[in-house]
Amino acid sequence: MQRRFIDYLIISFKGMAMGAADAVPGVSGGTIAFISGIYEELINTISNVNLTTLKTLKTEGVKAFWTKVNGNFLLALLIGMVISFASFMKLAKYLIEQHPVLIWSFFFGLIIASILFIGKQITKWNIATIIAVLVGAALAYYITSLPSMASNNNPFFLFFAGAIAICAMILPGISGSFILVILGAYKTLSVAIDSLDFKKIAIFALGAIVGLLSFSRVLKWLFKNYHNITLAVLTGFIFGSLNKIWPWKETLSVMPDTTREVIPFSSVSDLGTLSVYQKTIQDFESYKTIIEKSISPSNYSELNQIDAQVFTAIALMIIGFLTIFILEKIGNKVK
Repeated sequence: MQRRFIDYLIISFKGMAMGAADAVPGVSGGTIAFISGIYEELINTISNVNLTTLKTLKTEGVKAFWTKVNGNFLLALLIGMVISFASFMKLAKYLIEQHPVLIWSFFFGLIIASILFIGKQITKWNIATIIAVLVGAALAYYITSLPSMASNNNPFFLFFAGAIAICAMILPGISGSFILVILGAYKTLSVAIDSLDFKKIAIFALGAIVGLLSFSRVLKWLFKNYHNITLAVLTGFIFGSLNKIWPWKETLSVMPDTTREVIPFSSVSDLGTLSVYQKTIQDFESYKTIIEKSISPSNYSELNQIDAQVFTAIALMIIGFLTIFILEKIGNKVK
């Protein structure tokens, strides 16, 4: 595939969008890849990396190997992803702490548009595709309702977390960062990146490589043999993930860093949401959300005695929704 420099620059921007999405617990970089028109190329490229490809390096040289692995595409995408993920993780952390309703509103609108975009790729609707959508939605909803685990610094655990999270990162609808939150590895990885702990980063990256090479083959086979069903499941995944993205939450239980025991949030504060309480005391580390549920803006306002920011939230949902159409337009330029 012949591409110009500007084409690779656009791919890098898409990588930046993917990295930014993956930095937010609840948004999938795979969704951005799908919308921007590079998803199947990405899956096919990754799945083509195997022992036979590596032998090409020895028998035919670097140039043949680079061409076979679609090296220019991967390099352009990875440059964008790494730059964006490393820098946006800090910004995402700040926005989630200081303006949770607003950032989740933007991504909620983005995900709604993603459902419509991916759903329209299904060329034939029947009982099988409808069931696939429902199964995908139920599975994603279940995952988003799982309680978070305690933080874990064990090297084997970080390897496992990397392998599982990377699968989610390339799967539209399931957030890799959210999987890290559930596994209790998000904070560990954030601290490792902040403190440049290369040992932990390397262990996580190794797990991610193993998971990526394995899972991409599964996805490639599914797209080849069950294209419509696979798209239907992915559409369901994204729909089910809306539970996590919903901006207004009530916190049911938390875990203090001191005791590591799960306790009702009501025993900590009279407020209804941990993020509101954390912002009030400007302490975002002492407690970790274990279980929360989506509630209406009016209930959120009543529980926390604050403005639910409904009009601003709706405006940001619309902006997020329209962002998908901009990405789609860009996506049509490079395929």
